[in-house]
Amino acid sequence: MTNNNHVYDMIIIGGGPAGYTAALYGARAGLDTLVLERLSAGGQMALTHLIDNYPGFEEGIDGFSLADKMKKQAERFGAKSKTAEVVRLDLTAEPKQIKTASETFFCKTVVLATGANPRELGVEKESELVGRGVAYCAACDGMFYRGKTVVVVGGGNTAAADALLLSRIAKKVILVHRRDTLRATKIYHEPLMQTKNVEFRWNSTVKELLHEAKITGVRLSDVNSGEESTVACDGVFVSIGRKPATEFLDGQTALDENGYVVAGEDTKTNIPGVYAVGDIRTKELRQIVTAVADGAVAVHEAEKYLAGGARK
Repeated sequence: MTNNNHVYDMIIIGGGPAGYTAALYGARAGLDTLVLERLSAGGQMALTHLIDNYPGFEEGIDGFSLADKMKKQAERFGAKSKTAEVVRLDLTAEPKQIKTASETFFCKTVVLATGANPRELGVEKESELVGRGVAYCAACDGMFYRGKTVVVVGGGNTAAADALLLSRIAKKVILVHRRDTLRATKIYHEPLMQTKNVEFRWNSTVKELLHEAKITGVRLSDVNSGEESTVACDGVFVSIGRKPATEFLDGQTALDENGYVVAGEDTKTNIPGVYAVGDIRTKELRQIVTAVADGAVAVHEAEKYLAGGARK
């Protein structure tokens, strides 16, 4: 069924920090605004036990609570929320069409805010140990491992940057990579090699997470010989990349080689009236604070578009 052909000024797909900031700014600007969220407010942020790097919370705040506050703040100004998964959309139609399993929504502008999910190792108990030694964001969770031993899995830029960051916090960092050299850009190689508390385990993959109530170590497998070894550690940072949630776009927006929506600091995509915010777009830093900035920028650009001043 359709939604009575009502045309919203803005529909935001995704209810994370970028999406609900866009909803807040849109509603306060008088735009008829709807947020479509597949699960619950917050996205990946809602799964974070403690957020210490978002300004304004001197004691930190858990991700679920922060997400709920963002949602309620946007709704206080009139933004509407609906739990629904977008299955298809037409971003070039007039008005634009957003289809879920049960309804079709119409709007003048669209904000894409579906985020990106960390790529998992795919080993047993991994999801159960998130927050108990398994982490996917060194900038978010590194502080919990001050003076401890951590394993970083990966060999690209994310893993290299995470290892360097953690080397300033942890007692020891063990970088595990399936190849015999880093895939990361050369700028990371020398600093890592010269960092005394970073150890390398080349040609190795994580076969098993060792744990009691929390992570106690990992079992590694040599990719050449198959020989196994164990490494004691307090935490495992999985740094093998992220996967942007862009499948539902069905190629309608330009994507980069890693699947992120091509959009600059103005958040504008290649389709007029369509904006990409937060972790889904091409950007240098994916953090809550940069996501909320994107949300504000997108509404600023959408207002110009709706006023007829930015049709390109």
